[in-house]
Amino acid sequence: LARLLRSLSEISGIRRLRYTTSHPRDMDDDLIAAHAEIEALMPYLHLPVQSGSDRILHAMNRGHSAKSYVSLIRRVRAARPDIALSGDFIVGFPGEEETDFQATLDIVEEVGYAQAFSFRYSARPGTPAALAPGQVDPAVASERLARLQERIASHSRAFAERCVGRVLPILMERTGRKAGQIVGKSPYLQSVHVFAPEALLGKVVPIHIDRADANSLAGRLPHT
Repeated sequence: LARLLRSLSEISGIRRLRYTTSHPRDMDDDLIAAHAEIEALMPYLHLPVQSGSDRILHAMNRGHSAKSYVSLIRRVRAARPDIALSGDFIVGFPGEEETDFQATLDIVEEVGYAQAFSFRYSARPGTPAALAPGQVDPAVASERLARLQERIASHSRAFAERCVGRVLPILMERTGRKAGQIVGKSPYLQSVHVFAPEALLGKVVPIHIDRADANSLAGRLPHT
């Protein structure tokens, strides 16, 4: 994947590269180095962890530990300090105790995700987990999910607020809901709303970020 990214970055006209990886084991040394060396590779990485508890990770057959995941995150950040991190979480997996869930909250605090996707475990027929002992009460799982999402949202807001006052290169993609508004994507994959001419669609434009909203940023052309 790192070799592919390097080859793509050499093609004239390619301004931005992104990729999705589904497992920490996919992040080898070359891919980490690519984040430091390829200008077109955006500073955003989605790296699922699922749980912060080694016991639950083993039950999920994930093949990594919380410690190895955090160590990997630190290596990525050393290569690209401004990178925005995203992840996946499942709460209420069979056998999950409150201490296991607390370990998940701990890893959220350690990493400080710019965004993350979190879900309550639901049994899938035919899977070992569906028949495993220690099925978690759905009400308990829902309560844990709410706590997790609140913690993730706090870090997401903090990351967005750190963008306020900066001038970021925004790829303008579409018209907005309001007259005269267009919407683009920041290097960190955030939606950015701007009142600007539609002639800027399809272009990367420097935008001064004025405000962080719940799920997006708002900005303006620097000279306006």
